[in-house]
Amino acid sequence: MQKGKQHSGNSSAAGAARAPHQAAHAEAITPALFCVDLAKQFQVRSSEIALLRLEKGLLKFLFPDHLKTAGAIPVSSSSAVAAHTAMTKKVELFNNFVKVRHANIFEAVKAGGSDDGPPEQPPIQKLMSAPVMDAEMKVVGVVQISRKGYDLNSAGPDFTLDDLQQLESAAKHLAKMRFLKETED
Repeated sequence: MQKGKQHSGNSSAAGAARAPHQAAHAEAITPALFCVDLAKQFQVRSSEIALLRLEKGLLKFLFPDHLKTAGAIPVSSSSAVAAHTAMTKKVELFNNFVKVRHANIFEAVKAGGSDDGPPEQPPIQKLMSAPVMDAEMKVVGVVQISRKGYDLNSAGPDFTLDDLQQLESAAKHLAKMRFLKETED
């Protein structure tokens, strides 16, 4: 696991708020509902959450909606963090993500899908990534939480090891969700 400087500023308030959100995860029936709840838990925008399902060697976006049709990530990709997470089955934390070699093609896809939309989104500055594994420890997906900004400070506080543990817990809840077990035919 890679990590950067740790901040403990929001730990107690965020920790107290997590229990109700985790209970809500169990009732979430769609990827969007689950991810919006996850965004609240980590105090990030929903556009800073990515949920991917593994299908036939490809990681396909379930959330956000605008990336569902943008393509898929081969699990064999050497430059995609999500693929690395799926292959190693390990959580990862990067508090200086702009210095990490990664595929950034999906960061360039506009949420509106047209040139009329909002200005270019800021890049991912901080990222946590966790595999979603079924009861047999087989990877069925990947969940990622990011903080975007034009620099490290504008992206918000660093992710902590406690945040990473909370993401691991959320990934365990995700593994039970029907939408990760279903595949499109």
